[in-house]
Amino acid sequence: MEFLQRLWFTSWDKLVNILQLGKLARVIVISLLLYLLVSTGLAGYWSYASTNLEQYQSAQSQEQQSVTGIATVSALIHVTEALLNKPGGYLSNDKTLPGIWMDNIPRWEFGVLVQARDMARAMRKDFSRSQSQSTEDLDLSNAEPRLHFNNNSWLFPSTEAEYQKSLQFLRNYRNRLSDASVQDAQFYARADNLNNWLGEVSTRLGSLSQNLSASVGQRRINTDLAGDAQASQSTATGKVVEVKTSWNKIDDV
Repeated sequence: MEFLQRLWFTSWDKLVNILQLGKLARVIVISLLLYLLVSTGLAGYWSYASTNLEQYQSAQSQEQQSVTGIATVSALIHVTEALLNKPGGYLSNDKTLPGIWMDNIPRWEFGVLVQARDMARAMRKDFSRSQSQSTEDLDLSNAEPRLHFNNNSWLFPSTEAEYQKSLQFLRNYRNRLSDASVQDAQFYARADNLNNWLGEVSTRLGSLSQNLSASVGQRRINTDLAGDAQASQSTATGKVVEVKTSWNKIDDV
């Protein structure tokens, strides 16, 4: 309690000294304090990311929803739009306050982006093609690489601009998919296509699970070579390894 009192009186004395400065100095200091106060309020508001899945479902007609693949493409479009249009917009490439203060939302953005990239890739190379030697869909071949654009580019071009271009190509693909007269836009809901995408998801979740479970530190038997006596790896490691996720990285996993 005594420490808090000293801190309060010290801060008050400094504020009084500042107010006794010249007019220009007072304006600068007060403006800076107001800027910090507003930035703090915005940071709290921007930390709320709404992703109501009913929004894109209600926007589709019953006829569109009956078309194979429409729900999947619409879900991808919706989460990408949420990435860009949530309160505060896209924050990962911000260079000013309060964006540079915030790390949780940019981490969330990167997680959403990774899933969007994986689904766009799966649609481009699997779901939209009848076989491995078939031609890629033009809209998807333009949309997918734009989602892989640098997620931290502020300008020339900005990350948001590239992702918006990707969204436009995805919307074009969805429109063609829902048009019965267009036969060159397809979505093949086959077990092998789904299995390929689920394999990618499984790998992602496995990495996240390992990082989270290592929050308290663990000693594990090295199973990197899966017990294969003929297998080898680039750099030798011990039979027992210690893994630990740093405490300040847990909420970023």
